[in-house]
Amino acid sequence: MFDIKIIKLASNTKNYGLTNSSTHAASSKNKLCGDKITVELNVDKIKIKSMRYETESCIYCQASASVLSNIISSLKINRLKSDFVQIEDYFLTKDKKLPKKYKLFKNLMKKKNKDRHQCIMLPLYAVQKALKI
Repeated sequence: MFDIKIIKLASNTKNYGLTNSSTHAASSKNKLCGDKITVELNVDKIKIKSMRYETESCIYCQASASVLSNIISSLKINRLKSDFVQIEDYFLTKDKKLPKKYKLFKNLMKKKNKDRHQCIMLPLYAVQKALKI
């Protein structure tokens, strides 16, 4: 059974749908389960302005993409790689602190969802691929 919080996160689709008018784009696929995501980013020199996405994926990937697309406009490109490493470390070990700006990911990164690690991280991997970081 899915957690109601995950369903609510996934149902926020205001950034769902590609426009084909982005500065950066990439697609990624989870080889374990077959989830697919395409992201489009509008980026200036130091900051991401917006993200749009389309998925053929499970609810965990959809929820992660929705969360990321809603907070990404406040993120600086030069911090993304280290932030994403912190997120992954938090999810896998809980030894690290999750950066405050990513607090909505806590709803996804619970011990019971550890088997869905790749699904939840797929949108973040796609953003890294689009930005070549």
